[in-house]
Amino acid sequence: MELKTLIVDTLRKEVVPAMGCTEPVAVALACAKARELLIFDELNEVNIYVSPNIYKNGMCVGIPNTGEVGLEIAAALGIVGGKSEKDLSILEGLSIQEIRSAKKLLEQEKVHIGMKDTLDKIYVEVYLKADSGTVEVVIRERHNQFVSIKIDGHEILDIYGEKAEEDRKEQTIYDHSIQDILLQIEELPYDQISFLLEGLHMNERVAWAALDQDMGMGVGSGLYQSIKSGILSDDLMNQAMMLTAAGADARMSGFSMPVMSSNGSGNNGLTTILPIAAYRNKFQVSEEKLVKALAMSHIVNGYIKYYIGRLSALCGCGVASSTGAAVAIAWLMGANPQQIDGVIKNMIANISGMICDGAKVGCALKLATAASTAIQSAILALGNKVVPARNGIVAETAEETIKNLGRLGQDGMGSTDRVILKIMNEMQAAL
Repeated sequence: MELKTLIVDTLRKEVVPAMGCTEPVAVALACAKARELLIFDELNEVNIYVSPNIYKNGMCVGIPNTGEVGLEIAAALGIVGGKSEKDLSILEGLSIQEIRSAKKLLEQEKVHIGMKDTLDKIYVEVYLKADSGTVEVVIRERHNQFVSIKIDGHEILDIYGEKAEEDRKEQTIYDHSIQDILLQIEELPYDQISFLLEGLHMNERVAWAALDQDMGMGVGSGLYQSIKSGILSDDLMNQAMMLTAAGADARMSGFSMPVMSSNGSGNNGLTTILPIAAYRNKFQVSEEKLVKALAMSHIVNGYIKYYIGRLSALCGCGVASSTGAAVAIAWLMGANPQQIDGVIKNMIANISGMICDGAKVGCALKLATAASTAIQSAILALGNKVVPARNGIVAETAEETIKNLGRLGQDGMGSTDRVILKIMNEMQAAL
């Protein structure tokens, strides 16, 4: 498959709408699939086992339309009213009665969540037992990738298994250099990637809703008020911080509007897209250049997450999505290939230490930091101010630097992830 086709196929697969945080969504999706495969009168119990990273990201995040947080209510919603064909938007459109029924199911203590001893970052296993039989469903590697389905212990036809193999083959896009990929994006016809504009409009609507209603921690609205009062200047960096933080304010508090995700994460989608929206709001950009910048941002985000993992002890928004946005903005400002390389080095030198301690309203602060660092790194690289090679984990090329970041996240921070989760569990237990 030629690189241009691979790029478009990857974008279509990785840039999709999501309603709510994608870790609870994955649990709801698996539960909905299990319920759909078994006709029953009486539900006995549902046992759900998830990877530590799914558990960490689902512990404190708001679930749309419920006023609650956590994986349990997401699982119950999937069982009661979820439709698996809605994919990552499974929590969208649930009725008030379905939400009440889900809460009642939790009161009956029929839904149990536990952690699976697995090295997989994304893993959800659902075992549903009813009067008429049992169903087992496993999601693995991607938030919406079913890899195993069994009814009464018998494995059934799994069309998703073939899809998973195709997905692994398509990841060869990350064997190409970033410059080769960006050059191919520059040559893509507008109509092949114009669908990416939907994500910009979708995420900008969510951000402005949060600015109007002061959601979550109110990081975005706090910055907005400071800009309006003159304490902060109305410049590109502050606009990027404001919009990106506002998107996280909405999404992490469980606001009932979908966002456009990137590489399996809604917050990644916000950070990949909204700094570019801020640039578009401040400077004249043609739609064709805008959509190519969005494509670059999404692809660079995916490139970095290919090495650090879809879920990690590192904050994906900080080290991956914001780097994608930084590259895109630098390109819009006329950066040459060497400067693009420098943007990535600057980002990783600066923000590589940002940890992920779960999805929650406080993520808005991290997204604000990530967005401002993206603008800073782009501006410095355009002035040829770049962190030199062999400066910490920064290598000779952007690709080698990303691989070093991957080693840090995958090999070096396994114990960090366990300690983060232990601290979070101890604080939850103390409530």
